[in-house]
Amino acid sequence: MNNPYGVAEMLQKGDAVTLSIAICLLLMSVISWTVMAIKTVQLMRVRRLARNVSSEFWHAHNFEDALKTIGTPGQSPFRTLADEARNAVAHHAQHSSDLHAQLNVSDWLSSCLRRAIEDATAKLQAGLAVLATIGSTAPFVGLFGTVWGIYNALIAIGVSGQASIDKVAGPVGEALIMTAFGLFVAIPAVMGYNALTRGNKALVMRFSSFAHDLHAYFITGARVSGVQLIPEANPSLRAVGDR
Repeated sequence: MNNPYGVAEMLQKGDAVTLSIAICLLLMSVISWTVMAIKTVQLMRVRRLARNVSSEFWHAHNFEDALKTIGTPGQSPFRTLADEARNAVAHHAQHSSDLHAQLNVSDWLSSCLRRAIEDATAKLQAGLAVLATIGSTAPFVGLFGTVWGIYNALIAIGVSGQASIDKVAGPVGEALIMTAFGLFVAIPAVMGYNALTRGNKALVMRFSSFAHDLHAYFITGARVSGVQLIPEANPSLRAVGDR
């Protein structure tokens, strides 16, 4: 049995405003689910790389072998941090007459790693503003559809001169459907935003921890834990430390 006041009926008999609101909510839903899918895949990939840092990177025999365990340049934030640390120390040693040479190598390395962490964090957060916007605006878009449906119901009552159920059921049904649509779009977007934000915060902490270990490795040749690393991993850096 077909529902005379269902979604299909609303789409067939709804006016331009009603159809526009429905299409807008549909697009918002598609965009939010697309962003959540992309960011979830990205989050899972970076988490896998983070596990490699703990299980493989610091167990490699030299720094070049260790780099191979944490992804390719441009694709892995951990690889970016490691490359940035190595390049920062080498740059400081090769440009001793530059202005930044007034900083000691430890401060210069810390500054470079901090910028790399900020860039990696920005990439993780990219797209989340879309989810936040959809989650906060979709209920109001649906509410606008609700108000418009009630407005049509009042017009139907005024034209007919009587508030019979058959005159107002259609417009009021449209109003309720629009409210449901707005919530259907907003709730997943908000939940996805919160989940991704929590996951990103955990990864940022892993970035900071990894950067701290890299700083200790390049400056002292040992991890914070005190385990001596293989000297061949950074032979040129000992000369830097002796300056």
